[in-house]
Amino acid sequence: MKKSLLALAVLGAFAGAASAQTNVTVYGLVDAGISHENGIQSVTKLATGVQSGNRLGFKGSEDLGGGLKANFQLENGFNLDTGTQRQGALFGRQAWVGLSGGFGSVSLGRQYDPLFIALDTIDPFGTGLSGATTNLMGFGASGDVRVNNSINYTTNNLGGFSATALYGLGEVAGANANNRTYALSGTYANGPVTAVLAYSNNNNATNTNTTKEWLLGGTYNFGVATAHLGYESEKNDTGSDYRDWMVGVSAPVGAGTVLASFINKDDRSAANNRGAKQYALGYTYALSKRTNLYTSYAHIKNDAGATWVVGDASSGGNAVAAGNNSNAFAVGIRHKF
Repeated sequence: MKKSLLALAVLGAFAGAASAQTNVTVYGLVDAGISHENGIQSVTKLATGVQSGNRLGFKGSEDLGGGLKANFQLENGFNLDTGTQRQGALFGRQAWVGLSGGFGSVSLGRQYDPLFIALDTIDPFGTGLSGATTNLMGFGASGDVRVNNSINYTTNNLGGFSATALYGLGEVAGANANNRTYALSGTYANGPVTAVLAYSNNNNATNTNTTKEWLLGGTYNFGVATAHLGYESEKNDTGSDYRDWMVGVSAPVGAGTVLASFINKDDRSAANNRGAKQYALGYTYALSKRTNLYTSYAHIKNDAGATWVVGDASSGGNAVAAGNNSNAFAVGIRHKF
């Protein structure tokens, strides 16, 4: 831990010097709240990163001429309530370097799975707060939203359309498929319409189980409110088979925004008893461009064999017994810098 803190201090000290040759930005986010979670045992806690995970980051680019740029991003995740490190690494949120130009952009390192970015795009709660879609959709079921050892290619914006392809090397000698990930996504954003289509294929460390996920969704801004829709298929080799759909709304109210969503998780497996439904309501209030207050509540009604729980951007939630319901309420503050 001492080495991690020293590395952060050194990077911070030299960020100003580096900016003389390269455009470097130091940025971050701090988020804390009070959360009450019901489960096998209820708990009230000072919660870290309810709306968004806490972070300290460095990103920059250098103009190489001829439209070519070198780019990098290093992002540390931490717990605001204890000051401890998250994601098990100094730059566990993101760590990559790459090139961009007329061909698009290529980056190498630890990066987000394109399916998670697509899900975040259509979720009225932004995959945070008590109503996060990840409680029942996407990587709530299959693991980390980031991919180690990954090669990522993203096109430039082509009339509102962009596409991303990612390949994560498993790096297991003699077994290239072990721990391997590949994912694709396409996004169309033009005027009031945003549409996403994404696919992710993840092998486990021994290549004995592969998780495959498809996501189709979008948003439409009517002015007075924005509608959010999503449909997902989740399958793996151990027999899990789900069809998930989400409908939501976000509506500006004065300096704040009301958020609401409903998610239905339909279990299509032989067991047919591990589905769930989530009802969520939230509100964010802007004190400035960089600071906001928030509150949110979510309730999950589990099928007889299900143990899904209400979490948020940083918490995995409070465990429940099979068939029991889960709910959580949170209030807090988030500041970006």
